[in-house]
Amino acid sequence: MTRPRGAESLLPAGGPLRVSAAVLAAVVLVITGFAWHSVDSLISNIERIGGLGLGGGRDGAVDILLVGVDSRTDAHGNPLSDRERALLHAGDEVGTNTDTIVLVRVPNDGRSATAISIPRDSYVDIPDLGKGKINSAYGATKETQRLKLINQGVSEADADKQSTQAGRQALIKSVGNLTGISVDHYAEVSLLGFVLLTDAVGGVEVCLNNPVDEWMSGADFPAGRQRLDGPSALSFVRQRHNLPRGDLDRIVRQQVFMAQLVGQVLSAKTLSNPGRMKQLSDAVGRTVVLDEDWDVLAFLQQLQDLSGGQVKFETIPVTDLNYMTSSGESVVRVDPKAVKSYVSSLVDGGKEPAQDEPAVDPATVSVSVYNASGISGLAGQVAQALNGKGFHEGLVGNYTGSSVSSSRVLAANTADAKAKAVAKALGGLPVLADTTLSPDSVSVVLASDYSGPGSTAGGMFDFSGTSSGTATPVPPAPPIDAGQNGPKCVN
Repeated sequence: MTRPRGAESLLPAGGPLRVSAAVLAAVVLVITGFAWHSVDSLISNIERIGGLGLGGGRDGAVDILLVGVDSRTDAHGNPLSDRERALLHAGDEVGTNTDTIVLVRVPNDGRSATAISIPRDSYVDIPDLGKGKINSAYGATKETQRLKLINQGVSEADADKQSTQAGRQALIKSVGNLTGISVDHYAEVSLLGFVLLTDAVGGVEVCLNNPVDEWMSGADFPAGRQRLDGPSALSFVRQRHNLPRGDLDRIVRQQVFMAQLVGQVLSAKTLSNPGRMKQLSDAVGRTVVLDEDWDVLAFLQQLQDLSGGQVKFETIPVTDLNYMTSSGESVVRVDPKAVKSYVSSLVDGGKEPAQDEPAVDPATVSVSVYNASGISGLAGQVAQALNGKGFHEGLVGNYTGSSVSSSRVLAANTADAKAKAVAKALGGLPVLADTTLSPDSVSVVLASDYSGPGSTAGGMFDFSGTSSGTATPVPPAPPIDAGQNGPKCVN
């Protein structure tokens, strides 16, 4: 087999493509596969846009916003054909929604990357529009601006172009406000692109734990492994009704599908097949939008530095999956403070350790966790979260000391590096001195204000169906990585 030019550096002798490169390629719309083939010809066909207000923040990472849009036009603003609209089950309405929102964090040292899904119904602040679902930021802003421009006498074509730009800017700002980061790069693909990319690789394998038959999405599949074409794949990733965790299970489907899609795009059967490559190139050219300042080649070089397996798909913490607003709208409630803390923690708390503050290996730290909150099971959940971050579990139980109103980490000395590492892992808790502790002891006391990892706000979900009911903690799905043989079986 003749390898595409440039692929040699990413193909170990006799081994598979690097998993990390494959996964991250998913969230930048498989452009890495094309880069090995012919980056210049691909980029020349992609719609490039400027003026999005990107970058400008130094937060320890390159942050990429990947958006999947439900649009009735292609990337160049051309209307879809009647056949294409029928293929997507798309009606004639004008609105544009963002059904998939993924933030990719690549630390500046290139050692890892995390693709963070944001539930589309997350109830957030939208610039100039107030509170709303984050998936409406793009479309609602676009339509508001479009009508305003039309009333000012601007032509339909110019009004559509300018309002689309405003919609993208509103979504970027909404994501930035929620997560506390500055988006550095922007990538957008339409539903048509999803279908065309899937068909271009000959379909994508998926695996279901149970059979499904759900008419709203069109999902009608048996249990087990199966290969889906583009339209069927769209139904697979769209379904959220009749799933145990609703929209969160849909996000998991999107994540495993993207990982599997890219594995097939980057396979030898695709990269060495001129017909497949032509289909992929045409699909990307019609349906993908990238910001004009993105140096794709430089980014690809950074991908090559990622070590295998150091890329994962995760989801932001939510506080209530079935929250009801005062107007009766069902939304996903999120705690921006908890989200910011979580996103920041993916790049060592958003900052590098100070020169006099050496990095601490969690495996060398034993942590006792005590519950002073009155929330049943909180200490155990937080201890489990710390264990997942590599810390050793010490004592776990209820706090028997004097009453506390705020959460804290206790150590013999406030300068203790191990205590600081625990505090950072829990979202930036204060470290207080407790002279009764031995020099090697680290304890956590949890009050009712705690919203970090292991709390309801830090990754447990309310399935009670009301905003006033008591939250029913349900463990989130584990992070998705693509280091598996074949598709991961999901709900």
